[in-house]
Amino acid sequence: MPYRRVKIGVVGLGRMGKRHVHNLISRTPRAEVVAVCSNLPHEIEWARSNVDYQELGIQIYEDYDEMLTCPGLEAVWVSTSTDVHAIQSLKGIEKGVHVLCEKPISTDLDECQRVVDAAEKKPELKVMAAFSRRFDASYRDAAKKVLEDRAIGEPYMVRSQTCDLLDTTGFFVKYATRNGGIFVDCAIHDIDITLWYLSNPKPKACWATGTLQHHPELAASNDVDNAVGVVEFYGGKIAYFYCSRTQAHGHDVSSEVIGTEGKITVNLVPRANTVVHYSNRGINHEVEEEYWQRFEHAFAAEAQEFVESILKDTPVPLPLKAGMKVMQIARGLQDALWSGQVTKWDENGEIVSAVTGGKKNDVKVNGA
Repeated sequence: MPYRRVKIGVVGLGRMGKRHVHNLISRTPRAEVVAVCSNLPHEIEWARSNVDYQELGIQIYEDYDEMLTCPGLEAVWVSTSTDVHAIQSLKGIEKGVHVLCEKPISTDLDECQRVVDAAEKKPELKVMAAFSRRFDASYRDAAKKVLEDRAIGEPYMVRSQTCDLLDTTGFFVKYATRNGGIFVDCAIHDIDITLWYLSNPKPKACWATGTLQHHPELAASNDVDNAVGVVEFYGGKIAYFYCSRTQAHGHDVSSEVIGTEGKITVNLVPRANTVVHYSNRGINHEVEEEYWQRFEHAFAAEAQEFVESILKDTPVPLPLKAGMKVMQIARGLQDALWSGQVTKWDENGEIVSAVTGGKKNDVKVNGA
């Protein structure tokens, strides 16, 4: 029997898109990258000069609709900016190919729902939103201890953070105008693992606050560079999220799950490796600079399991609807940040009070 591989096209050749292509080529043996696409001239030029792409015969497209006609194409990996995730996912579904879309599906809840609805109408397709922390070995081990072994009794609280290294290049500020705000972009993984560890509780209320300490220009897009959000769930469960784009020491992602009989922590003291430097200045170790370094193996597992679901015609490892609930909470936090008011849900999961486009919460700039 011939060794079958899934033919995949990747749209978006920015920092993450290039890495996903590399992952699919070098670490996902049952995948074959047959096409890449970008509408940015410098990314197209980079792709055309890439020796690996030439040797592998990867087709390079400047138009996504044209890439969808690539002979033999079976799946697309959407790795573009958040504001076009939904439309590109919908086009892939309409074309009849499997879709893995980077988080979030969209910054707009109605768009998210359209993608979910379109996927449900074509159950033969594997459509998945990418939540890489679900594929990380440490987070999976923590989930086993919490949910299967009941090692901490009944879990009732999660404290989780996503804190990025301070960017001095200007990349983040430009990117932030298209990402939907700090909670939608930065806390979405924390929200996802909270729903996982707390067994999918229903949100009851949330509130948030933020500050600008390094990027005052973000005020023009109603965004902040540091924020804290609290979510109360029905049943007495609570989540606390800290998001930051301005860490001096490196990429700092960690989580704590507190239960009635103890707690589980993941990466509470971030480190790049197991090397420790002892000197007259103390004991020190290095920290990863960015998200990819911390979750490189998780991204590979995600790709492998998505491809396997296509080959074996099994459910995707993370249902698309899960991404919808994550986005509802992320939008609730974002609205609370913008309005300075509490977002509330009823027991059916419907928002009963939220302010969008109302008076913006006062954001402190450099402590002023």
